[in-house]
Amino acid sequence: MSAPGEDRSVDVTDGELLKPIVFLAIPLVLTQLLQVAYNVADTFWVGRVGTDAVAAISFAFPIIFLVISVGGGFTVAGTILIAQHKGAENHDEVDHVVGQTMSFVLLVSIIASIIGYVFAPQLLTLVGAEAGSAVHEMAVSYTRTWFIGTVTVFAFFMFQALLRGWGDTRTPMYLMTVSVVLNVVLDPFLILGFENNPVFSVLGLSALESSLYSMTGFAGLEIQGAAIATVFSRAVGAVIGIWLLFSGQLGIRPTLKQFRLKLETVRTIVRLGIPAGIEQSTRALGLSVLTALVAIAGSDAVAAFGVGSRVYAVFTLLSLGIAQATEVVVGQNLGAEQSERARRGVLLNAGIIGGAFAAMSVVVYAFAPEIIDVFLTGEEESAEVIQMGAEFLMIVGPTFAFLGVFQILMGAFRGSGSTRIAMGFSILSLWIIQIPIAYGLIQWAGMGETGVWIAMAVSNVVSVLIAGVWFLRGTWTDGVVEQPPSAPAD
Repeated sequence: MSAPGEDRSVDVTDGELLKPIVFLAIPLVLTQLLQVAYNVADTFWVGRVGTDAVAAISFAFPIIFLVISVGGGFTVAGTILIAQHKGAENHDEVDHVVGQTMSFVLLVSIIASIIGYVFAPQLLTLVGAEAGSAVHEMAVSYTRTWFIGTVTVFAFFMFQALLRGWGDTRTPMYLMTVSVVLNVVLDPFLILGFENNPVFSVLGLSALESSLYSMTGFAGLEIQGAAIATVFSRAVGAVIGIWLLFSGQLGIRPTLKQFRLKLETVRTIVRLGIPAGIEQSTRALGLSVLTALVAIAGSDAVAAFGVGSRVYAVFTLLSLGIAQATEVVVGQNLGAEQSERARRGVLLNAGIIGGAFAAMSVVVYAFAPEIIDVFLTGEEESAEVIQMGAEFLMIVGPTFAFLGVFQILMGAFRGSGSTRIAMGFSILSLWIIQIPIAYGLIQWAGMGETGVWIAMAVSNVVSVLIAGVWFLRGTWTDGVVEQPPSAPAD
């Protein structure tokens, strides 16, 4: 039985729904925004090295994201199982799932680390990096360093997912904050070293800069430094998180016996996790395909799409935070055999996100050119790009409410254990509706980039209508996961 400790988890199975949902969702949204800060810091400092370094990270990203998606799918499985067992008050099973998920995901991460390290050069060539080029060599260095630390990165994400299922979203947010701050501090020094580092100039510490450089001669590791900063900062968060788990302070206390893998539980994790991983990876691949379609209309269109996508990503991140809270609400209430309360939680979240996004969309529509101008960099800025980007927001912006509700429904399906349904709707939205319509409007209707904007808007509306009909049928509650076998008594 789990020791009570200093349990920060939120109870969503009893009493009013709105307050616990807000307590769950706000840390999740903030964690998503912190992840953006993480990426911005890396991009900013790597950009100081040069365009080849930025290109190298661009080539490395699809490979790294694919691996993260696979591992992330299995951590989603842990979230679902823990949420449902907590709702059913099966505390021994919660501890069992924590041990099983940690063991299995860490095993997967070790295998991924070895394969990724060995085959990094060939994988980078497959995504377009020219073998033997400076960019390819830099990308190999970055990717291999990242793969060496795959275990720590996976452990960090796994801790976040397991605590989310338990209903504790504040502790992962605190650790993400520590990790981001550490990464932001390490980046400029590991990437640029102690010679001509702008940080010293800004802080008026030129004498310290000269002293440090003369003592160490450290001129920076360039792109590899960014990878080391990421791996190390994630590792610190992971170590603290795992220590908290074993200390019992979070209300969960797995025993060593529960880390011995059980075939039935592993099968459940794989059954739930693989569709979730496919859902995440196909989403990133779809963005690459859409970018290629926009490229048919020219470089200005690509720049407009890139800027518009940044605004789109803000709404996506906000909705993903609420969707993750929905997973917990649905999982715990279905575990407690309260399917009607789970349904009410989903509708409440959908109403919140739909109403908020509808109001925000009015602002986006009214100030589209000004918003695009804020997000533009010097290289992108032009009247044509602003016009195209504003058109993007004026066509896609009014459908942001539909995008938000769709993400809530996907969270509901995942929380019920119906990860294959969530995967199916994500594929439907992107690969059956959005991409074919975009291709047709560009190639056959001659609408250029406007065709892609229209396709995205149509997909947002049609997808949520179809998913909504499926949700209202109520059969998604049949996806409740089976109870995995209990760990042997200690």
